[in-house]
Amino acid sequence: MNRYTRYFLLVFLFGLLILIRVFENELFYDPYLVFFQNDYLYIDNPRREVFKLTVFTGLRYGLNSIISIIILYVAFKDKNVIKFSVMIYVLAFVILIFIYLYFVVNPKQEDYYMFFNVRRFLIQPIVLLLLLPAFYYNRLRTNA
Repeated sequence: MNRYTRYFLLVFLFGLLILIRVFENELFYDPYLVFFQNDYLYIDNPRREVFKLTVFTGLRYGLNSIISIIILYVAFKDKNVIKFSVMIYVLAFVILIFIYLYFVVNPKQEDYYMFFNVRRFLIQPIVLLLLLPAFYYNRLRTNA
């Protein structure tokens, strides 16, 4: 794959991540989208269907993860990077979804800020923002 094809593919994949964010209201069930846009520290927790919310949060995490792993593959073309990334994504999902469900099932106003941040890791490709520079730095160190 030549350099221009790689750049085009990377732009396209990042565009897909942006589209997921732009159309989040239409694609995913998440009553917390509106809740956290308002002054959530002073209002009650929204009504929600826990199972449906968990499925759609998992779906969004899965879509972001698959696109992120493809981005990492296009950027680094290293199977070890992909294997490690998949392990990180799976481990992060297992840990974060349990914490997320705790906050969904046991809503307390004093926990809203922590819940907001855990939820952010599940619905946004933040893990990609951590892995891209880490792998890039690792590549610089090993090539030097």
